[in-house]
Amino acid sequence: MKKLMITLLSFIAVTMNAVEVHDNDDGNNFWLGADISGTTELEAHGVTLYNNKGEALENTALMKELGLNAVRLRVWVNPKDGLCSPKDVLKMALRAKALDMAIMIDFHYSDWWADPAKQNIPKAWLKNNYAQMKKALAAHTRKTLQLLKTNGVNVRWVQVGNETTHGFLWNIGRAETNMKQYAGLTRAGYDAVKKVYPNSMVIVHLDGGCDIKRYEFIFDGLKKYGTPWDMIGMSVYPYWDQEAKLETSDEGTLRDVVSNIKTLSNKYGTDVMIVETGYQVSRPEEGKAFMKALISASINLTEGHCHGVFYWAPELEGQYPLGAFKDHKPTVIMDAFKR
Repeated sequence: MKKLMITLLSFIAVTMNAVEVHDNDDGNNFWLGADISGTTELEAHGVTLYNNKGEALENTALMKELGLNAVRLRVWVNPKDGLCSPKDVLKMALRAKALDMAIMIDFHYSDWWADPAKQNIPKAWLKNNYAQMKKALAAHTRKTLQLLKTNGVNVRWVQVGNETTHGFLWNIGRAETNMKQYAGLTRAGYDAVKKVYPNSMVIVHLDGGCDIKRYEFIFDGLKKYGTPWDMIGMSVYPYWDQEAKLETSDEGTLRDVVSNIKTLSNKYGTDVMIVETGYQVSRPEEGKAFMKALISASINLTEGHCHGVFYWAPELEGQYPLGAFKDHKPTVIMDAFKR
């Protein structure tokens, strides 16, 4: 552990000079954000969050106080409890707007979680064929975004799918078996976004940012079928990289992510956003060191091709091991995001 800390701190020392660069002109902003989609669920369960002074704060306001300038909010199609529905997302987005925070919308195109292990079709869409699925996806995307726009919310980025490493809306949009249909569904989402927010950046998001092969598989496929995107989204989790034996160390994740950001940007002509990251809350000092190194490297070592880092659900505690709070207060992990 001590050796790891020394290595990461040495990495930070090399790259630290621009960690405070956040607000340049609009084309070169570096964004520090968090996915706080669980905010209303915590509130529904009566959970109160506190800053390090012991003051109770609403989650969005707490993230702003911690130095973040952007939030990410997921959308589910028809969740049984209403959480992360379009109306629930609007509620959270309005809070971010009031605090002048940039907003990323993350469409899962499912009634619940979508990730590389599961991309379940929403119940209402189960009988759809491919053509009908494109129409349903587009309508859901437009309707959700129009709800936000009508209420004065500006959406800077939109994810068409969440961690679509193997496609989405299985099996119609499973990339390994029908890349053409996955590309067509992604195009339907892209076009729907642009009809409501012509200037929003459309993100295609995959997991395993250290693994170049999965990115080339998806983006070569999208390119082959003429599907556009504006930005590549990455998940960067050293914990999961080591669990999957993709890496043997945190340093390996950092090194390969930086290399892959440059490679992908140069190959496809689109920049990158780290839309998810996290670290074991049980190791807060190492988590702080890793996040500082990741932010610093993203700014200084990617030739300007990385535009931000978003921590996934920092306020989440309990069985999830990669949050950044303890006893409903931020740990030192979140110090890495201070400006």
